[in-house]
Amino acid sequence: MEDLEKIYKRRFGKDVDFRKKMYKLLCNVFFQQYIPKNAVVLDVAAGYCEFINNIKANKKIALDLNPDVKKFADNNVEVILSSSTNMKQVKDESIDVAFTSNFFEHLDKKDILKTINELHRVLKKDGKLLILQPNIRYCYKDYWMFFDHITPLDDRSLSEALEINGFKVIECKPKFLPYTTKSKLPKSIFLLKIYLRIPLAQNILGKQAFIYAKKI
Repeated sequence: MEDLEKIYKRRFGKDVDFRKKMYKLLCNVFFQQYIPKNAVVLDVAAGYCEFINNIKANKKIALDLNPDVKKFADNNVEVILSSSTNMKQVKDESIDVAFTSNFFEHLDKKDILKTINELHRVLKKDGKLLILQPNIRYCYKDYWMFFDHITPLDDRSLSEALEINGFKVIECKPKFLPYTTKSKLPKSIFLLKIYLRIPLAQNILGKQAFIYAKKI
């Protein structure tokens, strides 16, 4: 737990305010289209809760191993301290939409599959899984800049893991967002608004994949 807290604070501490604004925009103009406002939403590895705090839903759950998650979750967010590989506090087929961002690369392949199977268990029939994930095809030079990265993944390998474990990939954007907020690109919400409207910019600068899959 102490290692997680140290890593989070070192990596994201200076970017917290910008990330809040960034996720507010991303939720409003992109992620919300996949999430009905009456949905039950689970944010796996919720971290600083930027996504779950900003998405509109009937019930919102943040799951993370780091106890700091309680400090950042809004009052209307239920917090569960748990591993993604054994989400026993989440009932079978109780979730409409699950989301995870920049997480699977921190797990070994065995735990990635366990997590996918747990997500399949907790999602309702036709439940949605939304994944934002560094794509090693396009960020290989910087993929290992973070000490706790374990498994290299691209959009194709992650799609395959999903489809052999009970999911159907509905949409895959191999290039969506830049790799990290620590990049040399200026931290500007105005520029991000423009970026999200221009597919060509995403094709040039995008190094994270977005995958939308459904439970089958």
